[in-house]
Amino acid sequence: MSPSADSNDIEEGLKFQPKFDASGLVTCVATDAGSGEVLMVAHMNDEALRKTIASGEAWYFSRSRQSLWRKGESSGHTQRVVEMRLDCDQDAIWIRVEQAGAACHTGRRSCFYRAVTPGDAGAQLAFVDADKLFDPAKVYR
Repeated sequence: MSPSADSNDIEEGLKFQPKFDASGLVTCVATDAGSGEVLMVAHMNDEALRKTIASGEAWYFSRSRQSLWRKGESSGHTQRVVEMRLDCDQDAIWIRVEQAGAACHTGRRSCFYRAVTPGDAGAQLAFVDADKLFDPAKVYR
């Protein structure tokens, strides 16, 4: 998957030319195909992107572990890709998925289970939709 310097070609053309960052990654937002709920944000390298396209299952690159991983390989909470889109300058990916179980490694349906609220001492967090669907200590040992 090769980059191109022609912005008109990237923005208006039909050639798939994902733009990876200096670390070789592109940001990916995963949403539930039915509800539209944002489930998670992760990163893909070239191999993860290719495997996702070829298999129809979400693959990511872990920056902390520096390794490729298939969503659900440990937990069984997989993501089947229904649709993949690229943003206008091809440096971000949006996948609509059918999520089996929870998307978040904390055991929650979505990684976005806290709301930012203003407070006298500055911004604070409040739990929203934070029920756990599984116990991470049992799943990830």
